[in-house]
Amino acid sequence: MAVRINTLPPRYEDVEHIARGGMGDVYRARDKTLGRTVAIKVLAERYAEDEDVKRRFRNEALAAARLSNAPSTVTIFDVGEGSEQPFIVMEFLEGGSLEHRLRSGPQQIAEALRWLEQAAAALDAGHAAGVVHRDVKPGNLLLDGRGDVHVADFGVASAAGLDSLTVTGTVLGTAGYLAPEQARGERATPASDRYALAVVAWELLTGRRPFESDTPTAEATAHVHAPLPSFSPELDPVFGRALAKDPAARYPTAAAFVADLRRALEPAAAAAGPAPVRRRGILVPLLLVLALALLGGGLAVATLVGGSDEPTQTVVQRQTVTTEGETITTNVTHTVTTQAEPPPPPPPTAAPAPPPSGRSGVQLTDEATSLLDHGRWPEAEALARQAVQKLAGSGQVYEAYAEYNLGRALAEQGKCGDALQHLTRSEQLQGSRPPITQAKELCA
Repeated sequence: MAVRINTLPPRYEDVEHIARGGMGDVYRARDKTLGRTVAIKVLAERYAEDEDVKRRFRNEALAAARLSNAPSTVTIFDVGEGSEQPFIVMEFLEGGSLEHRLRSGPQQIAEALRWLEQAAAALDAGHAAGVVHRDVKPGNLLLDGRGDVHVADFGVASAAGLDSLTVTGTVLGTAGYLAPEQARGERATPASDRYALAVVAWELLTGRRPFESDTPTAEATAHVHAPLPSFSPELDPVFGRALAKDPAARYPTAAAFVADLRRALEPAAAAAGPAPVRRRGILVPLLLVLALALLGGGLAVATLVGGSDEPTQTVVQRQTVTTEGETITTNVTHTVTTQAEPPPPPPPTAAPAPPPSGRSGVQLTDEATSLLDHGRWPEAEALARQAVQKLAGSGQVYEAYAEYNLGRALAEQGKCGDALQHLTRSEQLQGSRPPITQAKELCA
């Protein structure tokens, strides 16, 4: 969709429409004066006819421009008006938004925390400067080429009166992130922004919003009246405070919320139980005995001994093993009954089973998710199996993720019998989700 040529100054060329929102349209263009690619947000015509809205749009844009040097905030280069349509020129970020990332489901915990910390720093800086965002949502959290978050659209929602449900039909797309006071039609405050960030955090970790409903109006109403659903024993106190109905009961800063979230997630990961660590003093002799059994050779002497109901044999084998720069000759003695055939030695090509992973179930799940993203199905299956074993019965949301990862990896390889079992278990734990349905369709 092309923008009217007389809306923007002639310095902006190669204009291309890239997005549309409740406020208006966003375009990518080249600033030929400075030789850089920019993003330009143009106020929709239905608002441009209202002089009061236009004035507030410009004022809010100028206020947001003061934050251009703040951490993790989209830089605003210019604010202007063409053909009676105000516009804002800002830096173009090529990494998309968190809204795009969430289309694939829950995000890795480490990355989600990093994004939340960056968004929190931007919001706290804006609040310190007296600017309230009013429309914190994944679509306004943009990613640069390094995968870092930058907060866009500070204060712009207020310019068009979109910070509450009082403007019919204009805010329903973001009702899922409205603080209760906004849903009641009251003015937004910094506490409202922090509430919305907590909703984003919930969605990044689970793939769903806490009050997700069939209709935007029902969801907005739930923010006002419905009790907060349980997330997990470790995280319920954190989200209980961050999503309190009373703004005064919430965290004093966005950074304080994310810091508590990180602290709560660390013991949650530990609760999955790290695998036992095999100490070197135990493992090395065991491997030496296995190596001797595989290599064979030397002199064997058998003698009958008494002292038990069943005759036994004491077998002494003389074995020679050459290691780096040293040859070791040793006698290995073991006792067996004469009534049972000793088990055959493992075939020469067999290798000892690898020791259990020392990583937690949460860590294994994150790694399996990354492998799935890169299409490495067998490797993802192996890690997901370990994660499922460690998280089984924990009731944590990561148990649902681990079951999904294993089911998806199996389905991608055509192992549908086992795949459907794990996908169904994931659905039981976290409810029906589009990624689960899509994975099941691989086996349809």
